[in-house]
Amino acid sequence: MGEHPPGSFGCDDEGMKIVVGVTGGIAAYKTVHLVRLMVKAGHTVTVVPTENALEFVGKPTWEALSRNPVTTSVHEDVPEVRHVRLGQEADLIVVAPATANTLAKMAAGIADDLLGTTLIASKAPVLVAPAMHTEMWQHASTQANVHTLRERGVHFVGPEAGELTGADSGLGRMTEPEQIFERAMALGSVAQDLTGCRVLVTAGGTREPIDPVRYIGNRSSGRQGIEVAAEAARRGAAVTLIAANIEQRLLEGLASSIEVSRVGSTAELEAAVHLLAASADAIVMAAAVSDYRVAEVADGKLRKADQGESLHLNLVENPDILRGLVDARGSSNLAKPVLVGFAAETVASDEELLERGRAKLARKGCDLLAVNAVGWSQGFEKEHNHLWLLEAGGSLMGQAEGPKGETARALVDALVPLIGEIKGLAL
Repeated sequence: MGEHPPGSFGCDDEGMKIVVGVTGGIAAYKTVHLVRLMVKAGHTVTVVPTENALEFVGKPTWEALSRNPVTTSVHEDVPEVRHVRLGQEADLIVVAPATANTLAKMAAGIADDLLGTTLIASKAPVLVAPAMHTEMWQHASTQANVHTLRERGVHFVGPEAGELTGADSGLGRMTEPEQIFERAMALGSVAQDLTGCRVLVTAGGTREPIDPVRYIGNRSSGRQGIEVAAEAARRGAAVTLIAANIEQRLLEGLASSIEVSRVGSTAELEAAVHLLAASADAIVMAAAVSDYRVAEVADGKLRKADQGESLHLNLVENPDILRGLVDARGSSNLAKPVLVGFAAETVASDEELLERGRAKLARKGCDLLAVNAVGWSQGFEKEHNHLWLLEAGGSLMGQAEGPKGETARALVDALVPLIGEIKGLAL
């Protein structure tokens, strides 16, 4: 992919190498138009159907539209190791339609045909467009497979509600080709608009020790901050992720170029941030930071037998890391780093959420604030999020709702021009 200067948007003039996986569903007829759209847009498309898919649309159609040979076999072009090479060279893989069987095989890592080996041999983004009857989509096993794939970073578009095969209607209809195409282009064409920039991201939740055994903490998994770090790295930034108590499994899919620094408490997070702040062009404070800590941490475990029926802890306020960064930047008369804060609120309405967000933005003085509602069943520990983006002064820049990878993309989209402004001032 070509490079773009900081502050610019766009993608390569050269097309992508796209693999379109087609599986055995009647919606395969729609994928014919999807392939045509991709080829007309200048991309190199290789169609990889399953044997069942060819029962719906034949090989000559796929070859004529894609202008590339089509096979389902791993035994063709063996000297070229085609069953691995297709995945290795792909910029993007789209599976449309994706049947319940295909989702199950993808989740299990089964690679018993050319599409399976292509998927498992690739590090390219994968976009899946499911198509099946409502009962099949809603079945617990299908939903578990979708959950697994989303956790691994697979992107989904649809399914939609509408007419299905026969007289049936309901949720399970494949998204229309134009929409899949639009989503695929946004996913595969990543502008390198942060090349030459250094971005520092905090993620997870801090823990304040009570004694060697217990702590005060929060429910943040770190997923949103991880996605922000991954998106900034994809767009060319040198990224450091300060991870506060994040499970190792959530960090395993990160690009090796992202430097990870682990911390535990708010004091440790503050020290790590200030150590790296001077070299950063932007700092995204996505971590959930404890507002208070225990005044005196016990050297040994506080035993119930010694404490009695009640335990009283003296809590003192932790430093406000974000406000400290704003003050430090102001005292040095520097335009950088761009400072992004997060506000997680329990509210009764969007209006209350924005009101609280604007009040926090005024207190913090940062350049951008991402506001989201949290509760027992939303925000923390969930794969989806709904971010409202407020700029300095309180104006609403926009909002994004969906998987945390998508909300991270929206946040970085808003961050890029702010970094471009400080880079311009530096010149």
